[in-house]
Amino acid sequence: MSAPSAPSAASAPQEPQGRPTVSEREARHVAEAAREQGWRKPSFAKEMFLGRFRLDLVHPHPVPAPEDVGRGEEFLAKLRVFSETRIDGALIEREARIPDEVVKGLKELGALGMKIDTKYGGLGLTQVYYNKALALVGSASPAVGALLSAHQSIGVPQPLKIFGTREQKEAFLPRLARTDISAFLLTEPDVGSDPARLATTAVPDGDTYVLDGVKLWTTNGVVADLLVVMARVPRTADSAGGISAFVVEADSPGITVENRNAFMGLRGLENGVTRFHQVRVPAANRIGPEGAGLKIALTTLNTGRLSLPAMCAGAGKWCLKIAREWSGAREQWGKPVARHEAVGAKISFIAATTFALEAVVDLASQMADEDRNDIRIEAALAKLFGSEMGCLMADELVQIRGGRGFETADSLAARGERAVPAEQMLRDLRINRVFEGSTEIMHLLIAREAVDAHLAVAGDIIDPDKSLSDKAKAGARAGGFYARWLPKLVAGPGQLPTSYAEFHPPGHRDLATHLRYVERTSRKLARSTFYAMSRWQGRMETKQGFLGRIVDIGAELFAMSAACVRAEMLRVNGDHGREAYQLADVFCRQSRIRVEELFTRLWSNTDDLDRKVVDGVLAGTYRWLEDGVVDPSGEGPWIADATPGPSERENVHRPIR
Repeated sequence: MSAPSAPSAASAPQEPQGRPTVSEREARHVAEAAREQGWRKPSFAKEMFLGRFRLDLVHPHPVPAPEDVGRGEEFLAKLRVFSETRIDGALIEREARIPDEVVKGLKELGALGMKIDTKYGGLGLTQVYYNKALALVGSASPAVGALLSAHQSIGVPQPLKIFGTREQKEAFLPRLARTDISAFLLTEPDVGSDPARLATTAVPDGDTYVLDGVKLWTTNGVVADLLVVMARVPRTADSAGGISAFVVEADSPGITVENRNAFMGLRGLENGVTRFHQVRVPAANRIGPEGAGLKIALTTLNTGRLSLPAMCAGAGKWCLKIAREWSGAREQWGKPVARHEAVGAKISFIAATTFALEAVVDLASQMADEDRNDIRIEAALAKLFGSEMGCLMADELVQIRGGRGFETADSLAARGERAVPAEQMLRDLRINRVFEGSTEIMHLLIAREAVDAHLAVAGDIIDPDKSLSDKAKAGARAGGFYARWLPKLVAGPGQLPTSYAEFHPPGHRDLATHLRYVERTSRKLARSTFYAMSRWQGRMETKQGFLGRIVDIGAELFAMSAACVRAEMLRVNGDHGREAYQLADVFCRQSRIRVEELFTRLWSNTDDLDRKVVDGVLAGTYRWLEDGVVDPSGEGPWIADATPGPSERENVHRPIR
């Protein structure tokens, strides 16, 4: 799915049709320019990374308005019937295509407009119910879930909703709510997580822009009617130019979908390569000002990223169902395999993690709906945690199923057994660790936001471009900040045995002890981050292993908090409260083991040795280790040529009407 993982805003010097040459420092500067700089609203996760456990920001658990619940449940009921009767996941997997009738049915159901306001013909669902809908339809077919998510989470509707003009909304949103499929086009053959090198251009010409370039991995691009395209406007004496966002009609002259890509999973995905040659786009179709394209994309993803963990939570629910049914029926050595500890541990992990992941998604989604908090870190943590845990749960299900887990559903059915697509689920989920920001990029993105407060007061000290006087002023600011902040990391409510007592009601598991652990550990996390910044200073950004572990600890603490808060909400509402407390308790105990291991690995690791091995690999020092095998790869360049110009291939674009 084409989506930004590192932001950008400014334009690097380049020839009009050439690929920009961007240094590492310039790329970082461009990425930094696209970040949302301020924090106008509180952030639970930001405070947690600073060692301040603000439980009041998430507890009591926010709840949707009754009218939102009614509208959402009504649609979910219709979508469930549609998913059960009209979506054949096995057929989509077999034919590697979503039948047109299914897409038309989704249009009639209004599924294209789940997040679009009712005044534009949409359903006006909240983020909570949009995510529930994606989890439901994605369980029937992950490819259908991906189509709807790409259309609404990162496609044209969301940036228009936030940044579009009244005229743009009136022109496009009614189409997008009922008939038109959209796609998001950022990635290029040689540009992934470093959009500062974006080569597609949008040259002003009167009241239009002329687009030239090639876009890769355009989810929905093969069938799309409307595109949101990121292209670089050249810098001029009158304009700073920069990467800008445009709404483009997919059937415009000069647009060619040159290839429908195929993948190991999500085989029904309509993902392609799209070439633009002298494509004219009205200036009125530009979203926001010139140069704001990637800032728009990044803001869109603050909530758009929640769609992936939502579908991972749905996958976890299905994994739990299959694990329960299979491991209770399959016997080995005189008892069901679930009763063997080695298998039971896997089932417990799937159950507890599914509960926590749903808690994370629902909490972050409700926070997005209420709009009282800045959730940029929470959404990113949800995506990171969900995509990693979703893959682990699917892998454990395959292991529980044994040889049947590795066997395809069609093969199982052919020999008379239930057609359980466990191996397909594993393949389908794997891309989520890459979609909309790879795990590695998410680590860096979240780490940057997590240390924002430190860089705000002390960043000039390590900036080589700052003068001595600037560094002196920064030193004074930092001294005052740390004199107030550091003493607060010594002690807190997590050391008081009576803290968070409402999370240990009579007859229930003790979740208060886990919240006290989160409070203590958030302070420990902040101290570790500060120590690392003091130790490495300007080299901190190169310590990606360390930063990744810091972020992973934060993700676990966020998930523990969400699980406890959700369990308490369910208890108060009389909705499986006792069982929820049990699941939250088990998840927190499993999570605490992972957290302690991550803390150990902050300082005890092979990061430095790994870098030396990498140097040797790249230098060819270990080429002898590659002897004794054959390489089945085909011929061709590592990266396809993306030189602008007219297409020489057949247009495989096929809009669904």
